[in-house]
Amino acid sequence: MTIVHMVLFRFKQAVTKEHKDTFVRELKKLKNLSCVKDNRLIVGGPSITNPIERSKNFEYALVSYHEDRAALEAYQASKEHKWVTETYLFPFKEDLCRFDFEVDPEDEYMCAPGLIAQSIGR
Repeated sequence: MTIVHMVLFRFKQAVTKEHKDTFVRELKKLKNLSCVKDNRLIVGGPSITNPIERSKNFEYALVSYHEDRAALEAYQASKEHKWVTETYLFPFKEDLCRFDFEVDPEDEYMCAPGLIAQSIGR
């Protein structure tokens, strides 16, 4: 089973680009946690949606993969995750949206490590 964890982030207007860059850099380090399946954690942004209103003005996104609900809970409870969110996100966020789901067994093959690299000939 795979759990996909997605979060969209919107910062307060006054938050600097430097702060956002630091947040992204620190957030990406969470891929090294053992509860992240095959180090599969992607952070993207700023949004290229045009117009930005179509994405409800969310600026950044995170997608991570976890073996099961227990692994997702371990990720959320980790001291590293708490440090990043308490230091760089919560005091500065305007909004966020979190959505987690279990991958259907018939789609599980798409979560296999190396699948994308294989499909582009790497």
